[in-house]
Order: sequence, then structure tokens, then C-alpha cells
Amino acid sequence: MPEPFPPASLPGAVQSHVWDVTSAVDSQGRAAAHWRLDGRAPVRLQFDKGQLLVRNLCNAVGAAYQLDGHRIQLARPTSTLRACPDSALMALEQQVLAQLPGAQRLDLLPGGASQPRMVLHFGDGSRWELAGTPTPQTLYGSAGERLFLEVAPQRAACSHGVMKDAQCLRVREIRYSADGVKQSEGPWSLFYDEIQGFAHESGTRTVLRVNRFKRQNVPADASAYAYVLDMVVETETVR
Repeated sequence: MPEPFPPASLPGAVQSHVWDVTSAVDSQGRAAAHWRLDGRAPVRLQFDKGQLLVRNLCNAVGAAYQLDGHRIQLARPTSTLRACPDSALMALEQQVLAQLPGAQRLDLLPGGASQPRMVLHFGDGSRWELAGTPTPQTLYGSAGERLFLEVAPQRAACSHGVMKDAQCLRVREIRYSADGVKQSEGPWSLFYDEIQGFAHESGTRTVLRVNRFKRQNVPADASAYAYVLDMVVETETVR
């Protein structure tokens, strides 16, 4: 088995990646298949300056954490209160909320293609195994620029290079004050990129918090920017 990362390197390595649950083992040492739902993105952990964020559930889940060597301590998680029609996803969310406070140890191991692996051990003997992917900040070498974009319910026909019959998102920028009050709305325009982490649903109006990163060494036919979803602010079904 490869040697774990030394404790001194853990904080930087943990925060420079996002971590997707690839498998789980219960307290009896048996594989626990219910931690992964068919057709859905895996549970994703992101460690950011003392705050753990959990993605790909029904609600946004967060918990403060402290890392001391390989030992980790998590506060009781909090979450938003959005109702979710997918009962399996809600059940998974409840399991995550119940499991996280029991985390006790975190090991990082080298993985293929220089991608690390994480093993998160819980007090009852269960564990999660996770695969690391560099964060956009790590990948693009900057913190990015934060934008709020409203995405229209329907895509629109657009001219997109060699793609025939292309359908683009329609977006407009929303500006908020420091205390979260909407200040202004920009004009609607065609959006010729996709937003990483966002799946558009026809008939749903969405407001997104997005981070925009400037790409390096961009080919002439590619966008100079990458757009990455940070948070879904609001959604509305439009008839």
C-alpha cells in the first residue's frame, strides 16, 4: 500500500482538491452500496478554510472542521431547507448528515495520474473512500471572479462554430448588494459556453453563483474563460 501523505502536507492537499465518494464500507467491514445513487453525481466534499461543504445532495450542507495531523473533528452539519422530490436523494442526505459528525481520521494516499485518494474513517469503524480532483482555483491558478447569472428556462438557437442547430443558454447578470439585496439586472444575451457543474433543465429558471476563471494558452477557437458553478441561489419552474 502506498505511504500516506505526511501530516504537514495534509491541509494544503485537502483544500486544493474536491473529493468524490467512490465507495464506502460499513462498521462491519462490508461494502455499503447505498452511498452511491444510479444516474447521479457522487457525494462531493470540499474543504475550504475550516469549512467543509458537501455537494450533490438535495440541499447545501456545511460543517466547520479542524484538522490536527491525521485527526479530523467535524461540527454538527447544517443545511438549507429545500424540499426535494427525489426520496432516495433525501434519504442519502440524511445519512450524510448523521454520519459526518463521527469522522475521526483522514488519510491521503497517492493515486493514479497524480490524483490523490482520501480515506475518511469514522468512530464506528466505517469509512468512505474518495478520489481527488484539483479545484478550479488549483487548475486555473487564481481565485476567479464571482458572478451571479440568471439562466432562462429555455435555450435558444445560436451560431456556434461548426455545430449545426446549436442551442445556447440565455443568461443575464444579476448584481446584489453586500447584504444580499438585488440591485440590478443586465440584458439577456446568448451564452456560448457551458457552466461546469450545472445541468440546465428545460422550463426551469435558475439563478447561479458562478466563478469565472481566465484560461491560459487558449486555442483560437476556444473561450478565454471557464465558468464553474459555485452555488444554486434560486430555482423556479416556469410554465
